Amino acid sequence: MELALCLPLLFVFLLAIVQLVVIVRDQLATELAAREAARAASVTTSTGGAAQSAAEHAVSLRPLIVSAVASTDTVTVTVSHVTHTDVPLIGSLIPDVDVTATATMALEPP
Repeated sequence: MELALCLPLLFVFLLAIVQLVVIVRDQLATELAAREAARAASVTTSTGGAAQSAAEHAVSLRPLIVSAVASTDTVTVTVSHVTHTDVPLIGSLIPDVDVTATATMALEPP
């Protein structure tokens, strides 16, 4: 009798773990996209376009919101993505998560 009560809770717990893994995967992908975008933006004069292109080429997450800000000696790129929580049962309990990553690199002469 106790096993019958524990199985649904175990199932919900496993689904919550799956949703957490999806969010962490998207966060890691966003960090990779930010690093690649900053690297591309640091070696060109068109920082915004290079950053957007490099971020989209690095990961398959869509849509990516990329912003690049260049100062006199560095470029800072911020990449954001909204991860939809769509795992059955758990997705309706957790709101969508906005994952964001920022990377800064030194400007290099083009």
